[in-house]
Amino acid sequence: MKKVISGLLITFLMLINTTAESAMMSGGVTKNGINSSNQVLDAADNAPIENAKITIPKNNYKTYTDSDGHFDLDTQINGDTIMSVEKDGYRPFSVTIDENLAKHPIILGIQKSNATDIVIDSNMVHLGDDNYSTASANAGEFKIPACGPFYTKTFYMTASTKTATNYLIIGSVIGIDTAMARSMGQNRITNSFASPPEIYFNGQKIAELHLNGDGQKVKLPNALIRSEQVNEITIKSGRNMMQTAYIDYDDIEFMNLSIQSE
Repeated sequence: MKKVISGLLITFLMLINTTAESAMMSGGVTKNGINSSNQVLDAADNAPIENAKITIPKNNYKTYTDSDGHFDLDTQINGDTIMSVEKDGYRPFSVTIDENLAKHPIILGIQKSNATDIVIDSNMVHLGDDNYSTASANAGEFKIPACGPFYTKTFYMTASTKTATNYLIIGSVIGIDTAMARSMGQNRITNSFASPPEIYFNGQKIAELHLNGDGQKVKLPNALIRSEQVNEITIKSGRNMMQTAYIDYDDIEFMNLSIQSE
């Protein structure tokens, strides 16, 4: 994957460009900022956030911000790598960085959580069969063994969510090898492509993921919400469309699944 891509799933794409200035990232959107070191700020008032946990799962790296919200990346960044930020009272946040972006100060703006937010999973998840080409998107960045071709998680939703607009937020996803991802230069595969990963809500397909990126949003149909009951999200890996001798699942990794209401 050669660019960090974020925005509303399928509807629009926003490219994050690396510059010599620090990059202000909030919800996957980049703004220019000026700073001399990496920093985590409150997205609403730019106040520094102390003791936020910064993790880079690929490198088994973890650090915390100081009283001014500053942090060091004392680890080698090679290729596109997911970096996550966690802090009590704030929404989970992750962003895909590379060695070029890591050379310059990074400012991360994170948002306070709402009472209706649901954190489904803040861990890294690897879907697929551990069988992938070195030309695959982010093949060198995969951290953990595959848990299989699909992922399912259950969670509780209150009655109030039926009258709100609810989104499944995928903090970051890498490894998708669809035809669209190939056309965007997100992998080096020339002779094949995969079907898109599929997202199901309470047994009904609601979206497909065609591109790698950060902060992807999928609207949850209110008619499918089971209020005051357990609900279920399932993500299924795509398949290599050129392989007919056997099923070859596309390997992907994603991190920070949550539901946010508006």
